[in-house]
Amino acid sequence: MIPALVVLAVIVVLALFVVGIYNRLVALRNRFKNAFAQIDVQLKRRHDLIPNLVETAKGYLRHERETLEAVIAARNQAVGAREAAARTPGDPGAMGDLRQAEGMLAGALGRFFALAEAYPDLKANQTMAQLMEELTSTENKVAFARQAYNDSVMQYNTARETFPNVLVAGPLGFREAELFEIEEPGEREAPKVSFS
Repeated sequence: MIPALVVLAVIVVLALFVVGIYNRLVALRNRFKNAFAQIDVQLKRRHDLIPNLVETAKGYLRHERETLEAVIAARNQAVGAREAAARTPGDPGAMGDLRQAEGMLAGALGRFFALAEAYPDLKANQTMAQLMEELTSTENKVAFARQAYNDSVMQYNTARETFPNVLVAGPLGFREAELFEIEEPGEREAPKVSFS
């Protein structure tokens, strides 16, 4: 009778231990999904601002149709990638597609802003200035949300990969989550400053 109670007690302790690990991993996974939802909100705002920017600039940039079309095409691709990533936050494939699409959009917007600088009337346009200010503010919010998401993913991945959690995580379907990092060549370079 006593050996059966000891075995039963060990099984109950092990079950409680596994349940504790499972619940912690679920909480961390939900935290990074929520953090991605915050990125999603800001990216949607960014994607909604871009058509207004392009529409405002169309009258001034009649001869630059190719640049405007590239911005809209990059925006549409980014919207699709954002929607796919929102369905499965942390999925390596979806996050890779989102990273690539957002990088292309950032490049297209960079060319658009460089082109807009050459048109003084466009720079002086009140609507354009307001839209650019909103876009800048949104970019800052995206950066903060991306940092919070990456921190949450790092906590989740660390908890998932540590012992003894790793013994429970794999069999129960807790997969590695992907960070969201935009890889633009110019983003990692130090700015060059010259006072000459």
